[in-house]
Amino acid sequence: MFSHNKLTKLLNIKYPIIQGGMAGVSESTLAAAVSNAGGMGVIGSGFASSDWLKEEIKKAKALTDKPFGVNLLMQNPAAPELMKVIVKEKIAAVFTGGGNPMPILPYLKQAGIKAIPVVPLVRLAAKMEQAGADAVVVEGLESGGHIGESTTICLVPQTRDAVKNIPIIAAGGICDGQTMAAVLVLGADGVQVGTRFLAASECQIHDSYKQAVVNASDEDIAVVARFTGHPVRMIKNKFVESVRKIEAKNPFPEEIKSERFAGNKGGANADLSALLCGTCAGGIKEIKTCQEIIDEIVGDAKQALESAASLMN
Repeated sequence: MFSHNKLTKLLNIKYPIIQGGMAGVSESTLAAAVSNAGGMGVIGSGFASSDWLKEEIKKAKALTDKPFGVNLLMQNPAAPELMKVIVKEKIAAVFTGGGNPMPILPYLKQAGIKAIPVVPLVRLAAKMEQAGADAVVVEGLESGGHIGESTTICLVPQTRDAVKNIPIIAAGGICDGQTMAAVLVLGADGVQVGTRFLAASECQIHDSYKQAVVNASDEDIAVVARFTGHPVRMIKNKFVESVRKIEAKNPFPEEIKSERFAGNKGGANADLSALLCGTCAGGIKEIKTCQEIIDEIVGDAKQALESAASLMN
């Protein structure tokens, strides 16, 4: 079904499923497991150093011979050094976020590395195509972590109208076959999945974080720090309560900088950690292996698409 898919052909992967590059969460073990299962695993470099990234790439290469990517945060002061590592190691694809990726696109192309920016707006998706990106991820506000303003269900068809020649990857609220099928019908060529892989056996976060994801209902996911201009979606806990108390005082954005919003592995006391998480956590009920997760998503997506087609006959 996906053998002639534009995204699988571009990235040389079996299924059009990209694992979200979650900083502090998606490291070598998870990325390699997703790639081995037929998708594309992604190491989330966040604000890491070039030495850390070099070591994680080395570990991933020891665990898989399949293509995997790196998520590069453009706000990281060490981004130029990380780029040198990425080029030297001949990484298959770079997913960019948190800043303008246009200055590095020519260098990635020259190195034969696929450049795939992650954007929250149709206008930016079109701009990335014009700038020479190989594909683009459009991320709706249903995602975990820092969020935009548009929903995935609106972003995808509007981006399809604006972006004509490169694959579109839908992100935000996608965690199973039904949601994957929905965005494929809307015009996406593939999906980026983050929250579902938090509850993967191979994910290196603390078990308490994983269990919080599994236990969460649709009412347990909150958005905080809107007043800073950089809202964050996460699981409700004492940490969220502490942030909301600060918000209630109408503080200046600087006053909340001490709170930890970056992705993290969590600790034994998950109640005091920032557990970044998308809205789809309410539909996640089990911790499974990456292979089981991807097989389930693909199987259910095929069934959903076939059911939708039969309704039209």
